[in-house]
Amino acid sequence: MKILIVDDDKDLLALVGFALTQAGYAVVKADDAPVALRVFEDESPDLAILDINLPSGSGFDVCRAIRAKSRIPVMMLTVRGEEEDLVRALDLGADDYLTKPFSPRTLLARVKALLRRAGIEAGGPMTAGRLSLDLEAHALSIDDGPPLRLTKLEVRLLQILMANAGHVVGTERLLSHVWGRRGSGDRQLLKQLVHRLRQKIEDDPANPRHLQTDAGAGYRLVPERDVQR
Repeated sequence: MKILIVDDDKDLLALVGFALTQAGYAVVKADDAPVALRVFEDESPDLAILDINLPSGSGFDVCRAIRAKSRIPVMMLTVRGEEEDLVRALDLGADDYLTKPFSPRTLLARVKALLRRAGIEAGGPMTAGRLSLDLEAHALSIDDGPPLRLTKLEVRLLQILMANAGHVVGTERLLSHVWGRRGSGDRQLLKQLVHRLRQKIEDDPANPRHLQTDAGAGYRLVPERDVQR
């Protein structure tokens, strides 16, 4: 599980990073808005924690950019606690907020709650439309059908596609998430993985309705309930 932390307060960044690492999460960090967006693209985090006040932009800008591409949980941090900031953050698609100062214990509890609600943390399946993915059992259910067994790589691919359901996920981002930033994945391996997954979830793999290709860009998961099997 990977979490992006964005804050220009180096002490707070280190403290939050340490608390999350001790809790078993992988952590990636950024101290301004442009770096945050680069790290988001490179690392494909499962959750983002964004300070509102940042140099070269704001947490609002980062949240807006993330929401244009992803449905991962987003938590906003603010020292002000003003209603206007909180309303704006939620309107931009943030899932939760935390007012500074806060205790590491409170932060961890809120992070776990967000991940559970998103179906990413252990404790519940990850869902998108008609699809339900059990990360621990490596199994996918479509509606009330029997569970389909998936490989580890198929689970990782489906996890990021479901987290961004309805949006195109770029090829490089998929490669990074499935095989790791320094992994051995390449475009041909990704095509083969997509092909195998389609064999399991599509009625007609040659004309996929769930796992669609966006030529030259990447892949998109369409989980809407009007997609009939």
